[in-house]
Amino acid sequence: MKHNKDELIPTRASLINRLRNWQDQSGWRAFFDIYWKLIYGVARKAGLTDAEAQDAVQETLIAVAKHMPTFKYDPSIGSFKAWLLNMTRWRVIAQFRKRQPAASHRPVPAGSTARTATVEAAPDPNAPDLDAMWEAEWENSLMNAAIEVVKRRVDPHKFQVFDFYVRKEWPAEKVAEGFGISVAQVYQVKHRVTEAIRDEVNRLEKEMT
Repeated sequence: MKHNKDELIPTRASLINRLRNWQDQSGWRAFFDIYWKLIYGVARKAGLTDAEAQDAVQETLIAVAKHMPTFKYDPSIGSFKAWLLNMTRWRVIAQFRKRQPAASHRPVPAGSTARTATVEAAPDPNAPDLDAMWEAEWENSLMNAAIEVVKRRVDPHKFQVFDFYVRKEWPAEKVAEGFGISVAQVYQVKHRVTEAIRDEVNRLEKEMT
């Protein structure tokens, strides 16, 4: 299948087909570039340190690599997004387990209320919050990818107008003066670029869930 260079997040079909081939280095690089921030962000929000989160990313990607040659996508069972979350969840759990000292694995005497500080401090990675973290990071990744796609497609001058007005929050009058256009044109550019980003987010969400 031909890979569209403008697809920062590939479609389900193109992604899975490319990753089945261990020799497709560009495919795996694209996958890493897209998803490592998503996995890392969730791991960090779950309470892992920077080093632990990086280990979780590496181990998740290794697990994905091992599963892909025989992976069969079945939307009736679950989404790609949910499958990748489960891959990440178990690696986050594994990192928390590594924190626990050997003594924590020995039976606790009857009547004892002693608990390790590590266990008490560590968030429960099975809690629903991890799902919420994943959803938030996923949406953020989609938005960033959509913005990059639209940035490549629209006139650079118009994207700059949008960027200064919406993302840098300059007043419309200041943007209009800086770019030599009317305030009405600033509003028009903002509307059109926003619509293009919204459409791209919807496309990516549809392709990857």
